[in-house]
Amino acid sequence: MREILFLTPVCMHNIWGGSKLREEFGYQVEGNDVGECWGISAHPEGDGTVRDGIYKGKKLSEMWREHPEMFGNLQYDRYPLLTKIIDAQDDLSIQVHPDDAYAMEKENGSLGKTECWYIMDCPEGATLVIGHNARTEEELKTMVAEGKWKELIREVPIHRGDFIQIDPGTVHAIKAHTLILETQQNSAITYRLYDYGRLQNGKERELHIDKSLDVITVPAKGMEDCMKSTDSLPENRLNLMYACEKYNVFKLDVRGSASLKQEYPFLAASVLEGAGYVDGKAVHKGDHFILSAGYGNANLTGDMSLILSTVAGAGNR
Repeated sequence: MREILFLTPVCMHNIWGGSKLREEFGYQVEGNDVGECWGISAHPEGDGTVRDGIYKGKKLSEMWREHPEMFGNLQYDRYPLLTKIIDAQDDLSIQVHPDDAYAMEKENGSLGKTECWYIMDCPEGATLVIGHNARTEEELKTMVAEGKWKELIREVPIHRGDFIQIDPGTVHAIKAHTLILETQQNSAITYRLYDYGRLQNGKERELHIDKSLDVITVPAKGMEDCMKSTDSLPENRLNLMYACEKYNVFKLDVRGSASLKQEYPFLAASVLEGAGYVDGKAVHKGDHFILSAGYGNANLTGDMSLILSTVAGAGNR
């Protein structure tokens, strides 16, 4: 089956959002607090819609239920991934995510949240929060209780093109003026550890200290285990950036023409910059689409950069 599902994404309003997703990517959403574009999502809080073709108007969750053959007949009980673009115009809260087992038990059967970031843009000298400096669980609890956030939080320098893997239990936060492409499990479970005392509608946002302390990994992984640069990847080929049990994530820079072999259960793609064609269909910055199972070879032409993702074949319920 040679089907390309182009999706109309769902945009989210956030206290730390801005206007870049509308102005630079052309998403039709009002307001200057737009923080996230859920580009490829079948989550109840943001379910993308097929934009055109014979399935026009169908939700991605419907496609998953009604046409499993288009996704390799995977045995997952839901579309397993969520791809989003995040535009942070202010610092995000410092947070942590649970794994599947903890989320299943504590969050009404939700998936946990393994995720990764590709840095699309950031200012000179930019940083992110990845990890922490506590050596033991006791030290972690004490530093949190005493509000020693500067000593606790590990801030690391970042550059355009960096790739960062964030396992469950990793303390993390995006800082202001950073634009990222996030690939994650299909989950919206986030535990907020610290929010800088900000007010929303006159109140501080809810924190989840106890659950955060339950799931934070101590000691934190070293940065060499979760961060790498993608600057030197070859053009016109599918480059695997990271593979784990939850997803495989690739980068593809098309300069002229590239042939892409779609041999996965599905291949979800987001155009980060530039424009071109996929088998004669025009695509440009901000487009999101899925190449269905059995698609075979796709011919891409133009000048554009894409991040793509899929899952391993077996799946789980």
